Amino acid sequence: MSADGMRVVVVGAGIAGLTAAVDLMEAGADVTVLEARDRVGGRMHGIPISASVVADGGAAYLGTQHTELLSLIRQHGLELASTASPGDSTFLMSDRRTTSASRMPPLNAVALGDLFDRLEAVVAQVHPEAPWRSRRAESLDRLSAARWLADERMHPDAETFFPLFIGEMMAADPAAISVLHMAFYLRSGGGIRFLNAFEGGAQQWRIDGGSHLLCSAIAERLGERVRLRHPVCAIDQDADDVVVHSLSDVDGTRAEFRADKVVVAIPPLLAQGIEFRPALRWPRATPHTGRGCAVKVHLSYPEPVWRDHGLSGWSVSSHGPLLSTVDDSPPDESAGVLTGFVTGKAAAAFSALSSEGQRDEVLAHARRLFPQLPPPTRCSVTNWLTEKYSRGCYAALFGPGDWLRLGPTLTEPHGRVHWAGTETSVEFFGLIEGAIRSGQRVACELIHAADAADDSRKVMSR
Repeated sequence: MSADGMRVVVVGAGIAGLTAAVDLMEAGADVTVLEARDRVGGRMHGIPISASVVADGGAAYLGTQHTELLSLIRQHGLELASTASPGDSTFLMSDRRTTSASRMPPLNAVALGDLFDRLEAVVAQVHPEAPWRSRRAESLDRLSAARWLADERMHPDAETFFPLFIGEMMAADPAAISVLHMAFYLRSGGGIRFLNAFEGGAQQWRIDGGSHLLCSAIAERLGERVRLRHPVCAIDQDADDVVVHSLSDVDGTRAEFRADKVVVAIPPLLAQGIEFRPALRWPRATPHTGRGCAVKVHLSYPEPVWRDHGLSGWSVSSHGPLLSTVDDSPPDESAGVLTGFVTGKAAAAFSALSSEGQRDEVLAHARRLFPQLPPPTRCSVTNWLTEKYSRGCYAALFGPGDWLRLGPTLTEPHGRVHWAGTETSVEFFGLIEGAIRSGQRVACELIHAADAADDSRKVMSR
């Protein structure tokens, strides 16, 4: 397969765009990658913790089913770090602190089992490759996950746990997503058990040194083909070619890039903000499409001091801001890193606070969770809700009606414009693996199209 001579502009230097760009470059295409930020990686972003330690401010974890991601990690000579963290878990449920060897909070086990049984029943109904074709797609897409929970009339402990689970899995407020989106997300990610597990699950490893290292390594292969600080504002196309316009929001500098094809590899809410001429036939987002509600907090210590107290660093709280924490310390224990997750409804409230207010809330919560620990040496907050060029994390949230409205055309080209990004993947939607597979898919689309056009020209010339 070859794309010799094809000019392609890729919009977005996240892992999806970078994957597509490398595959196209290796097939012979003339590739240019335009990135709005001053860095590559998109929602894979490293946060300095010390002079030698960087933590994942965005997407981080992976497991055995993430085969394309694992292949890229090996290809670029990166190492995996285990997320195993022996020791007791900490729970803060209704202001009552307990510790336990289990990772399940001290709630009614029968009630939680019943909740997962009912979730599994809904997940099983979803068409894995086309959720909008599911048997009850219309009713499931019309109903919010919060309304579903209320209608199920479950035990109060299940009602307490459900938003914590959805927040951790999807960075979502149950009121903001449809049941179809919830069920599809859980199914596309490998199922509830895989997504929710560390050992043997989707959170078994992270990339040693940070997931951003993978994006940097791929970008290095592309070299000067990657143009930073080039936010795209408009895309024009006609029968002959396509012109991509960028407008710097720093100094107002304008630039134009002419190509045969364009790959737009940015979140739907950002893609919807680009001016397309001719206009899009189908929207990339609707008024119901939301931002992934995730804020990551990193508390730094000279070493993983909680381990001296027999604790794993893993915690769950029924109220925010830190709905959960994990031990993300480097394998050599050169620093202690507790990563806290503020998700769902709690993330929106947290985002409204000042930087000082956020820090005060986090430190007060950390003292309640781990009263035996000294104060952290540093507190870093990465707020994805306010990130201009992400509009949320882990991924866009499809609200009621969105899958029926958006699903059938998520990957349908708009003339010379093609689409990538984790939100276009029916495999591992919302995860790094889904983003990589979307980049591979769109590169194959363009390469096959180039091959077909070349074959047609050969036939015509005979």
